[in-house]
Amino acid sequence: MATLKFLCDTKRCIECNGCVTACKNENASALEWGINRRRVVTINDGKQGEASISVACMHCDDAPCMAVCPANCFYKTEDGLVLHNKDTCIGCGYCLYACPFGAPQFPKSGAFGARGKMDKCTFCAGGPEENHSEAEMKKYGSNRIAEGKLPMCAELCATKSLLAGDADVVSAIFRERVAYRGAKNAAWG
Repeated sequence: MATLKFLCDTKRCIECNGCVTACKNENASALEWGINRRRVVTINDGKQGEASISVACMHCDDAPCMAVCPANCFYKTEDGLVLHNKDTCIGCGYCLYACPFGAPQFPKSGAFGARGKMDKCTFCAGGPEENHSEAEMKKYGSNRIAEGKLPMCAELCATKSLLAGDADVVSAIFRERVAYRGAKNAAWG
């Protein structure tokens, strides 16, 4: 079974936020106010060496969110995706503090300190409910992986800077791009 991964080519990302919009539109039924499963971060904005990168859950091999969750709401799929069960989540926030990418998100409604159920990127793979069920769509959003499709954010990336899919294929595409550029340190600017 393939291991699914994201990779953002910083030399191609133009900070258009198309990936953010695509994610929000595809998963609108599951997203509460203030939840952003994907965001674009720009470093050295307006200066020499400016680079933008699309960031979401990276579905880590050794996910720190899984390690710290006292409710064990996280699980790993056969294809390496780190997903979560909202019915098991207790909203403690440990995952938020453990994740180096800031992927776990909590709704911005309610009283200060009331976190609610955690939400994060699912790689458009739904959740533990039955595939394409109303419950899955309402809690986790789109399940494009079950349809044999890639996540919507990567599908709609205008510059194809956001790559998603089999880790070996994604790495081969990126290596080819770096070799084509021919510049020293061309991969990470």
